Amino acid sequence: MRFLLVEDNQSLASAILDRLRLDGHVVDHAANISLAEEFVITTDYDLILLDIMLPDGDGRSFLKMQRDHRSETPVIVLTARSEVSDRVGVLDLGADDYLTKPFDFSELEARCRAVLRRRGGRSSNQKRIGGLTFDPLSGLLEVCGLEVPLRNKELRLLEIFLAAPDQIFSKARLVDRLFSYDEEVSENAIEVYVGRLRKKIAGSGVEIQTVRGLGYRIRLQ
Repeated sequence: MRFLLVEDNQSLASAILDRLRLDGHVVDHAANISLAEEFVITTDYDLILLDIMLPDGDGRSFLKMQRDHRSETPVIVLTARSEVSDRVGVLDLGADDYLTKPFDFSELEARCRAVLRRRGGRSSNQKRIGGLTFDPLSGLLEVCGLEVPLRNKELRLLEIFLAAPDQIFSKARLVDRLFSYDEEVSENAIEVYVGRLRKKIAGSGVEIQTVRGLGYRIRLQ
């Protein structure tokens, strides 16, 4: 999944980035509101992690702007404020959850999973299609009951396809979803990952189809 982290504390931001990227997520980092606003204009995010005290303003103003513009992207607020009124305030502005600093990274990961499940209307992370059973948050893939290991990019690519079966994704769009702004990559890399993923799901009754001139889509055979 693609996350946006809005946090000006560089050491904390680096630790969060390392942890989430280790989980296979694509994460962009904005150290201020201005850069965060630029990111959300050009990129669709699955989740935003938002600090409150930022160099150029209050993160709550950014949150309010998102909700005023009818953005439904889930937002978890990261705050050093522990007063009940502060927590209630951000929830009333439209935050989906909050974490009080300092926090344990395992709790951050668990809250991310919970928020994403709620937004997807699911009580479970698992997705099933044909002979595939896939849990995008744990990274577990089973093909006809047998566990198949996935590398990070393969995992995220399958997650993108299964979130919208039969929808065509261009190479450019897949690059945008799979790689952060600080990663240099060509669209040819997508062909490599698609080829690897096709081999992993062979025999499942599900195929990744090439739509000439347009891109790729996943569908039942």
